Amino acid sequence: MKFSIRHCLLALGVAAVTMATSAIAQEYRIGFVNTDRIFREATAAKAAQSKLETEFSKREKELVDLGNTLKTASDKFEREAPTMAESQRNTRQKQLVEQDRDFQRKRREFQEDLNARKNEELQAVLERANKIVKQVAEQEKYDVILQEAVYINPKHDITDKVLKALNAANGK
Repeated sequence: MKFSIRHCLLALGVAAVTMATSAIAQEYRIGFVNTDRIFREATAAKAAQSKLETEFSKREKELVDLGNTLKTASDKFEREAPTMAESQRNTRQKQLVEQDRDFQRKRREFQEDLNARKNEELQAVLERANKIVKQVAEQEKYDVILQEAVYINPKHDITDKVLKALNAANGK
């Protein structure tokens, strides 16, 4: 079997590309942060959730009570409707429809207010977490930190580091 200069050059080229690729892969650092875990486990996120529960608990209780009152009135109407005069039945039915409309509006407003406040609180947590992520990336010389991925090898997950630093910063 004869080796030509051409075969030798090709082999050297393949070896050079392989070594260069290997060197690049070793120098490039990738990390991943699971944002859902940050929102579930960070002390700041738990405090925000507690704050929201306190802030909205009174309105939620009022809505539950209003819903129960409406249900009771509706059940009573269903029981008494067969014995009522038609005009009285129509009047009560209109009242129930109006009360239900008012209840649905209040429930929708409550949900919108709750969602807006929740987004505000989670945005604040995310901003603090992103600052910590940036610090970790700079300190440990990461090239890229991802927050969304279809699949990530657990060895690249730095969520625990970020949670620890975020919780420590929150305690100060």
